[in-house]
Amino acid sequence: VQLVESGGGLVQAGGSLRLSCVVSGTGIFLSIKTMAWFRQVPGKQRDLVATISTDGAMTNYADSVRGRFIISRDNAKNTMYLQMTSLKPEDTAVYYCCANVRDNVPFYRDYWGQGTQVTVSS
Repeated sequence: VQLVESGGGLVQAGGSLRLSCVVSGTGIFLSIKTMAWFRQVPGKQRDLVATISTDGAMTNYADSVRGRFIISRDNAKNTMYLQMTSLKPEDTAVYYCCANVRDNVPFYRDYWGQGTQVTVSS
């Protein structure tokens, strides 16, 4: 199973970015449950940003991003998104996607992407 993030970059404060995370597997029985975005600043712990349920009906956000970020997913494309608006310098971090996945095995486990850098200049 591979998770590949994209969409990071450098943006000015107040700007927007959209991150994507594509999940790929080895077989036709790929199944993805809860997905999430995390972020990490060097020297600090990895923090949860947002989560989304299997069908996309339920979402949760960290207080620091609620009202500015929107998490969504397209199950037909095995892809999750994070629309980030009104970005602030404190949003600068490496953003990681995480997914609970079953792929040709009888159990689910968490997988992580390699991360994408988001830098917000003041």
